Amino acid sequence: MSSVMPRPGRLQQAGHWMQRHGSAIRMIQWVVVAVYAFLILVPAVMPLPDGSAHLWSNLTLAAQFVFWGIWWPFVLLSMVMLGRVWCGVLCPEGALSEFASKFGRGWAIPRWMRWGGWPFVAFGLTTIYGQMVSVYQYPKAVLLVLGGSTVGAMIIGVLYGREKRVWCKYLCPVNGVFSLLARLAPFHYKVSEDAWRRSYKEGEHGHRVIPINCAPLVPLRNMKGAADCHMCGRCSGHRDAIALTWRSPSEEVVKLGDKAANPWDTALILYGLLGIAIGAFHWTVSTWFVDLKQYLAAWLIDRNILWPLDTNAPWFLFTHYPEQNDVFSWLDGTMVIGYIVVTGLVYGTALLALLAGATRMLGKMNMTRLHHLTLALIPIAGVGVFLGLSATTVSLLRAEHLPLWWVPGLRLGLLAAANLWSAWLAWRVTSRYASALVPRALTMVWFVAALAVADSAWYLMFWGFTR
Repeated sequence: MSSVMPRPGRLQQAGHWMQRHGSAIRMIQWVVVAVYAFLILVPAVMPLPDGSAHLWSNLTLAAQFVFWGIWWPFVLLSMVMLGRVWCGVLCPEGALSEFASKFGRGWAIPRWMRWGGWPFVAFGLTTIYGQMVSVYQYPKAVLLVLGGSTVGAMIIGVLYGREKRVWCKYLCPVNGVFSLLARLAPFHYKVSEDAWRRSYKEGEHGHRVIPINCAPLVPLRNMKGAADCHMCGRCSGHRDAIALTWRSPSEEVVKLGDKAANPWDTALILYGLLGIAIGAFHWTVSTWFVDLKQYLAAWLIDRNILWPLDTNAPWFLFTHYPEQNDVFSWLDGTMVIGYIVVTGLVYGTALLALLAGATRMLGKMNMTRLHHLTLALIPIAGVGVFLGLSATTVSLLRAEHLPLWWVPGLRLGLLAAANLWSAWLAWRVTSRYASALVPRALTMVWFVAALAVADSAWYLMFWGFTR
């Protein structure tokens, strides 16, 4: 047999290119850091735009469009298309946290930080607080939320680890979301266990292996899937066992979901992405919110309880911009929090009940099966958040009087594709637990009902509340 190694494919070569050009990637990261700092710092000290301002003539509006109209929606999209390339190549918080860690104290990571619930809790709190201060509309709120997160990332970097991204691994508010979406990516860095073992045998005979600094703290030898990998390319070719490889977008959810799924992933999907996030997108267009607020305000006035109607809350607690005629009373702010939390509880619990019914159709109730089946909702959850964020994109473009007749059709198309993808994943997941057609079909009846509940949120937002 020939001892000549096969030539790597183009995708594998791309991974090796990233490994060889790490310095260029670091340079790109610092350029992004500079742009990011400019966009969150400069608009915060500028006057708010008036009614005559345009995207192309006002820096504040331009920054708003970049952050919430382009940046965040398409970062989410990139997770599904490219894996966590954003995290490893472009994210300013990750770069700054790793840089700070290089010169920091290098403390061991404490037990409290390793708690598995942080991705859900951080996502929920950040989402709710962002709505309290109207982060999508005002640059000071952007500086507070995004800038505060960045400062937190740097502080964690200074204190813990050595040249690591401890913040990204445990405390980043969107780490859990990115981890879920990256499981759908069509490629990942695959580890060959046979090649790894072979490299150890060669090491015993004097073959030196250069160690790899995996900044997001992924155990490379046991790395499965793309959920935790930041796709930075540093490990490509390591021990001749790691290579960027194509895969089926359903592989990680279907084949690895039973081992990787856990209660916190389920909570993040059902109560986070399909609950709290929906409430955050809904309240600004909800007629229910307006009706309830008017009822409560009248009830308070009738009883001469007037302090909840005061508008003296500071801007960093509730939205307070009198010059824009945008001021939250204590009642407004409390209702925003309550609406988001209640929406999250209602949608999350309804979905959990339907998924529990679906799981029961496959046999005796089993939590591993439930968590695994919940992962099949990742496409509809991801598309929903994309549509919610892109509503800001549409609003900004509509203000510029651009033709947007195509938007409703695009939204329907994305929702239809996400529903089909989620249903396909669920069908594949059922094959792991039952071979007979009847229990699998009954499971899908319950699962399709869950999809209908998720779809109802976007019907209300884009069509129901606007009638």
